[in-house]
Amino acid sequence: MRTLIKFVTATVMLTVSAFASANTCQLDIDATDAMQFSQKELTLPAGCTEVTLNLHHTGTLPKSAMGHNWVLTETANMSAVANEGMAAGAANSYVKADDPRVLAHTDIIGGGESTSITFSTADLDPAKQYSFFCSFPGHWAIMQGKFIIGA
Repeated sequence: MRTLIKFVTATVMLTVSAFASANTCQLDIDATDAMQFSQKELTLPAGCTEVTLNLHHTGTLPKSAMGHNWVLTETANMSAVANEGMAAGAANSYVKADDPRVLAHTDIIGGGESTSITFSTADLDPAKQYSFFCSFPGHWAIMQGKFIIGA
C-alpha cells in the first residue's frame, strides 16, 4: 500500500510539473549600445498562458546614457505609448503609469544588466498585431519588433 501511495504521488507530481512547464514559456532578448535588439520577432508558442521575458543589455554604457527596456503593446498603440512614455521620465522607466495600452514592460537597465518580467498571455488575441519596443527617449523608432502569438 505504501509503495502504491508513493507511485501515485510521484505520477501526480510529474503530471502537474509537465502541465505547468507546457503552459509557461520563456523568451530571451538582448539589447546593445548600438540601439538594437537581437531579434526583430519574438514568437510565443501556442498553448503558453504565461511568458517570462528576459532582457539582457550586452553593452557597457550606463542606463542614464543608453538605457533599454522592453515594452509590449498592440502595434497600433506603439507610437503613442512611446511618445507619452517620455514624459513619464526615467524614474518610471519611460512608461506612463497605469497605461492600459501597456500589456507588459520591464524596468530600464544599463550595460551588463539583466531584468525579467512574467506576464499572462491568456487575454492576448492571436488575431491582433502586437509589437515590442524600447521606450528610452529616441530608441523606439529603431528598437522595435513584432510579438507573434501561437505560431
